[in-house]
Parts: sequence; structure tokens; C-alpha cells
Amino acid sequence: MKPFLILETAPGKDYELLDSGDGEKLERYGAFTLSRPDPQALWPKRLGQEVWGKAHGKFIQSQRGGRWDIQPGTPGEWQISLGGLRFLIKPTAFKHTGIFPEQSTNWAWLAEKIATAPRPVRVLNLFSYTGGATLAAAKAGAEVVHLDASKSAVGWARRNAEVSGLAERPIRWIVDDAPTFLRREAKRGNKYEGIIMDPPAFGHGPGGELWKIEEHLLDLFAACRAVLSEHPLFFLVNGYASGYSAIAYENNLAAIIKDFKGEISIGELVIRESDRQTADGGGRLLPAGIFARWSAP
Repeated sequence: MKPFLILETAPGKDYELLDSGDGEKLERYGAFTLSRPDPQALWPKRLGQEVWGKAHGKFIQSQRGGRWDIQPGTPGEWQISLGGLRFLIKPTAFKHTGIFPEQSTNWAWLAEKIATAPRPVRVLNLFSYTGGATLAAAKAGAEVVHLDASKSAVGWARRNAEVSGLAERPIRWIVDDAPTFLRREAKRGNKYEGIIMDPPAFGHGPGGELWKIEEHLLDLFAACRAVLSEHPLFFLVNGYASGYSAIAYENNLAAIIKDFKGEISIGELVIRESDRQTADGGGRLLPAGIFARWSAP
């Protein structure tokens, strides 16, 4: 049985998980701290209200969704560095900040695969949000198709490319429904050496197309197989809110890459709390998602 990996994002210069517990997490993005809900944080907080109460922004959840309580003087957006890239951070209506720091370990993995590839690499990034994986792939030398159903997310990703100094890299920015786009790409005969996707549990395409992971995931994998190169390099699947096991993703991935030599690895993405009272400065691990990924030998 293959090992189950725990990929860890440690505290860094511009990002730090200060504390978590009681269904919340306290994070530092550059010079500003934000408090927001996290259902995985089912343990007591380590730090007191004297620290949590100083957060520049707190997301307050409600039956209608929630809202941010932002302290006066806090900018509407600011920049941080993570994984050798630059990102614009701003609190959004859905409690997100524009970045998923736990993905930095995957960015490093795919960048290494691309940088050491013996041939040019085309990458398709589906459900790509604000572009962390897109930028990592482009910086490593790949030609990238970045697709998301949200026009605002794609615009945000383009701005991240600009502040990261990657605006001139070969990135194609597309607002579309992922299954619809894949069907078109298959008809056009377009192929990709690398595919990245982070399918949500539920969503809508720009034309009102309905996405339910329990109904559409199998077809999505099949559609990805139709645009996979004859000499693929990697395939990365992430999961955040669907409630599935990484093994479920592994089984789907194994079915579509069975004709290729390579290796699948699965596991969890976690963020380590900072804890200046410990010898190594590291505290508890906060679960932040699952992954399954395949790479050629």
C-alpha cells in the first residue's frame, strides 16, 4: 500500500497561521491579521482574546452567509509573497482572502515537474480561482490555459500574474464552464501534458450550468482523459469542501491514467500553526484539504 502523505505549509515571512480552535482560525497575511471560521478547527484555542481581538478583520457568519468586520485603517487589498509568487489579498463576501496557502506545496511539486521536463509542457488548470497553480506553472516554463467560471476570479488571477511579473508569459485566460470547455477542446484535438483541477462540491458555470460533484465528477475525469497528451507529465486533483476521501480521487485518477507508466500519491494538505513557545516554532496542524496526484517516471 502506498504511503499517505501529509504536505505541510509552515509559517513564513508573509503568511502565518497564528492560532486555531473553536471553529475559527487566525491568520497573518503580511502586516495584517484576519479571523475567520474553519469547521476543521475542533479543538480549544491556544491564544487568548487579547490576541484574537486585535485582528484587523473578522468574518462573522450568519444564516445569510456572513460579513467582515474590518478595523479602521485596514486597506481594502494588499500584497504578500508566497511560494516565490506575489498575490493580492482582500477579504471577500464568502470569507475567502484570494489565496489558499496550503497549496504552496503542490505549486512546488508541479513547478519541479515542468522545469525538469524534456519537452515543452502545456498545462490546463480547471476551477483555477485566483491562479496560484497557474502562476507556478507559467513561472516554471509551461504554456497554461487558466479556466474558471467566475469572471472576477479570472480578473483577480490576471492581476496576480501582473504583480508576480508574469503578465507576458503564455497564459490563456478563460471564463467558461469546465465540462463544456473540455468537450470543445476534445473536438478541436487540443492536448495537455499537465492537468490541474480543484472541483467544488457545488457551483454554477457562467451560463448557469449546474455543477454537483456527486453527479458530474466521473464525467469530468473522462473529459480530462480525452484532452490528455499521449505523453502526459502530471495530473493533480485537489479537494476542499466535498467531504470525500483522497482514496476516492485516487481511484478515479487510476482509472484514467492506467495506460501510462507513473506513480500516484495521495494525502492531506495541512497548515502548521506558529508557536513561539516550542523549540522549532511550530504548533498544531490544521487540515486544509486532500489531494491525489500522478506523475510520469
